[in-house]
Amino acid sequence: MNTQSRSESYAAAGVDITAGYRAVELMKKHVARTEIPGVLNGIGGFGGLFEMDLTGITRPVLVSGTDGVGTKLKIAFLMDKHDTVGIDCVAMCVNDIICCGAKPLTFLDYIACGKNVPERIAAIVSGVAEGCVQAGCALIGGETAEMPGFYPEEEYDLAGFSVGVVDRDRILDSGAIVPGDALIALKSSGVHSNGFSLVRKVFDVNEKNLSVYSDELGKTLGEALLAPTRIYVRPVLDLISRVTVKGVSHITGGGFYENIPRALPDGMCAKIDSSALEIPPIFDLIEKTGHISRRDMFNTFNMGSGMVLVVKADEANQALAALKAQGEDAKVIGEVVSGAERVVLQ
Repeated sequence: MNTQSRSESYAAAGVDITAGYRAVELMKKHVARTEIPGVLNGIGGFGGLFEMDLTGITRPVLVSGTDGVGTKLKIAFLMDKHDTVGIDCVAMCVNDIICCGAKPLTFLDYIACGKNVPERIAAIVSGVAEGCVQAGCALIGGETAEMPGFYPEEEYDLAGFSVGVVDRDRILDSGAIVPGDALIALKSSGVHSNGFSLVRKVFDVNEKNLSVYSDELGKTLGEALLAPTRIYVRPVLDLISRVTVKGVSHITGGGFYENIPRALPDGMCAKIDSSALEIPPIFDLIEKTGHISRRDMFNTFNMGSGMVLVVKADEANQALAALKAQGEDAKVIGEVVSGAERVVLQ
């Protein structure tokens, strides 16, 4: 830790650079968990260095993804629980990257806060590190910006950026999708990291109601809402190596109606059997409490399906078996058909 760098004048303005140094020291053990072959330096430099292993890759293509946690952070503030939102941050980035068939390699985080409380920053980074471990990528750097007067002292924002690699010949090609291909859904852990502005409005969330146990949910409302986003990197990449995966949709903001069409070519429609979907109780509670139409629910939330994959119909059973072996709860929820409508729920 740098013991010479300090500024009383800057501290009087609300920026304590020594707190930043303390936060870095506390987070080092978490960052170390994420080290994988290719990492060339530790945190603290001006840039994170990573040497790619291109074995088996003839035409490497870098794939980038960036995202944040959004207003789900408001739940973390109210519950004073900060060690899981980092998982959400990683998930939102790496789950996008694998939609191209790419393997995430590195991750950078950005934390902007009203006051740098080293222990809180370290807790946030512990979640980021856990997300990176789950995704098999390295946390090679980041930034913590103390911004007094811009954020309240007890609040922060969290965003991330990830880079992955895929051989150009192995980029998932939606042009290969044809009528009859199967749609497979991977189970979500809950709301994940999208739709929380609506969630907060529906429940008028506060410290009291977040801590109330719900028989319907089997846990408190806060626990259900703060459940971290599932990271699908390992099972999806494993599946791509075993069967013909033609498309992958990460079901984020916009739900089924916005995200599934992003993986389909023009003229193709996802026909989904609603009876095949397992919708977790949290979504039923949101729908009932907020008097929200079922159409709006499917156009806002993942409704229990965090990823939707398109595979050849005759490989669907093999895909389900491979996903089960990876610990995923997966189901065939429909098929691709010709049509102008992009998504049809039956």
